[in-house]
Amino acid sequence: MTEDLRSRVAALWRMDAGGQTLALTSEGGLPSVIYWGARLPEAEDLAQLAASARHDLTGGMLDQLSPLTLTPESGRAFAGQPGLICAEADGTPLHALFRFDRAERQADSLTLISRAPGLTLTHRITAQATGVFTLQTVLEAARDIRVQWLAAPVLPAPQAADHMIDVHGRWVREFHLNHVAWTPGIRAREARTGRSGHEHPPYLILPETGCSNTQGAAFALHYAWSGGHRMLAEELPDGRRQVQFGAPLGAETAAGRRFETAELVAVYSDTGLNGIATAFQRDIRDRVVSWPNPARPRPVHYNCWEAIYFDHSLADLTQIADRAAALGAERFVLDDGWFGRRDDDTRSLGDWTVDRSKWPDGLQPLIAHVRSLGMTFGLWFEPEMVNPDSDLCRAHPDWVLGPLDQVTGRNQLVLDLGRAEVRDHLFDAVSAILSDHAIDYIKWDHNRLLPVVDTAQTHGAYDLFDRLRAAHPGVEIESCASGGGRIDAGILARTHRIWLSDCIDAEERLRMQHDAALFLPSCVTGSHVGAEHSHTTGRALPMAFRAWVAAQRHFGFEMDPRRISDADAAVLTEVTAWYKANRDWMMAGTILRLDSADPSVTAEMQLAADGGRFVVFAGQNAQSVQSLPRPLRLTGLDPAARYRITLRNAVDAPPQSRGPNALKAGPLTLTGRALMGQGILLPVAWPATMWVTEGERL
Repeated sequence: MTEDLRSRVAALWRMDAGGQTLALTSEGGLPSVIYWGARLPEAEDLAQLAASARHDLTGGMLDQLSPLTLTPESGRAFAGQPGLICAEADGTPLHALFRFDRAERQADSLTLISRAPGLTLTHRITAQATGVFTLQTVLEAARDIRVQWLAAPVLPAPQAADHMIDVHGRWVREFHLNHVAWTPGIRAREARTGRSGHEHPPYLILPETGCSNTQGAAFALHYAWSGGHRMLAEELPDGRRQVQFGAPLGAETAAGRRFETAELVAVYSDTGLNGIATAFQRDIRDRVVSWPNPARPRPVHYNCWEAIYFDHSLADLTQIADRAAALGAERFVLDDGWFGRRDDDTRSLGDWTVDRSKWPDGLQPLIAHVRSLGMTFGLWFEPEMVNPDSDLCRAHPDWVLGPLDQVTGRNQLVLDLGRAEVRDHLFDAVSAILSDHAIDYIKWDHNRLLPVVDTAQTHGAYDLFDRLRAAHPGVEIESCASGGGRIDAGILARTHRIWLSDCIDAEERLRMQHDAALFLPSCVTGSHVGAEHSHTTGRALPMAFRAWVAAQRHFGFEMDPRRISDADAAVLTEVTAWYKANRDWMMAGTILRLDSADPSVTAEMQLAADGGRFVVFAGQNAQSVQSLPRPLRLTGLDPAARYRITLRNAVDAPPQSRGPNALKAGPLTLTGRALMGQGILLPVAWPATMWVTEGERL
């Protein structure tokens, strides 16, 4: 029986990336995954593994189980959602039946090519050095066809899981985790706003039962595309589970002969959700982002938006620059309002020439002053958009994506970046500003949802980014889209920083940053100290809490620094200095979420790449139910090593903290085993307190 089963296996492949293995087979049809999980022993018998993956049959089923392939086919009586929905150019449905043709193997990649009459389907799998798999599907035709849906290579979801975790958000409340139970049928999420979106960012985590931040098994997927996506997590009637990712349904609006998905990034962890976070963070930082100067420390950032909005004057901005530099800023960013006749958000978007009524001598006097203070200069753009009240829209109404009488968003319309002449104009306009000024940074915004879903718009945006990057390789770019509306590996391949949210209320940011750390490294996640009274929530928070929350990520500030008290300025200066002293190892390290026994405490560790030092941030975001803090267990340490731990900010203890807490008095020396097994006891804290505990291996 065993030999008979083995003889049916036509081809077998194995890929390893970090601590995970992907094994596949083909018995003549499209290839399918027979194993995805923890790295297998080198001697694993793949033929036996394939045999072990074959299911039985029972009543009420067809006489043969249709395989869950990399692209489930509608023509093979597959009981679930197909991975390809296509038609002839005239709309006649196509139900192609593919046969495996050949494999092309290189050291770290596997290309599997299958054919049907007039069609070629290619699945590419790459084992990246960062420990992730990237997977992509390409469909080619000998004639024009129409594609309604094309999934990236389809992977099985774990059976030992009772729920999935996907991400939801809205403006000023991004990156909330949804825990959704697996049930028979489909969990479908579709982002049709033309960007990766606040609402449905393209991430999915599949934890096995019992998984926590620090232990257990989990699988995760990220679709690296900025133009919206469709996700299907399906449990078939027979119990098998599949996950599909691709562009939104119908986003390929034109007939063609070649269609391809974006890359699907796949990760397995046997060290809990932190294993997922570690792999995604490393992959974004070390593979996806292309740094202009990798050796440059991440500069302390100042952005003037919440200080002045559209009210620009050289006198005010030079004063603000003086104060920002005195507080420790190293980059000064001039936000919206410098161009056209831009006195508010109703006009001039698209007119990328300096507003001479505000800047009679141009931007050069401000830039020269900023640079004399030792800071570099950055500038805000929103190239993909246009106001109806703008010279550009009046001259080229045909460049607008969708009808001119559509509903506006933030008083603006979208330019059709699928048109080469639009991209050429935008490249020339933005490039001229960059060429004529000493600018090392762009804050690139995207404040309007798209009126139509079309992959051509995203491909056009990517082309514009790529051309500007090639022409100005020293310029760093931040991706902002009403805050966190466009955060994915597709945009980060062209940018260097993301604006997680327009909300810089530290209480909101504490939670957002904690959840986003499952996917994003510290070095790309911008976080700013805001005004005492938040401009988006109205909440008033102490400077120490605001500053330490921002120091968890790429640090900066965004308020009118002339209006802060001397006491607050002293705190901000101290935290800024701390960030500068620690940023190099933090930005190259890993964020590990801690399992806090107290739900009112949000805690994480940042661990250096060599494991020799760490910092624990424990944010008290509400009153605890119990009177005294619960122990906080650390993670990721060498159990046998000894660590000196020091509470960095004991001065923030409130009057009610009146006991003999050891960390208030001085350092402690404990083994990694003790720190991970029993944990540390922090002092009593008021809400809106961030405890900062530093650790060093002895």
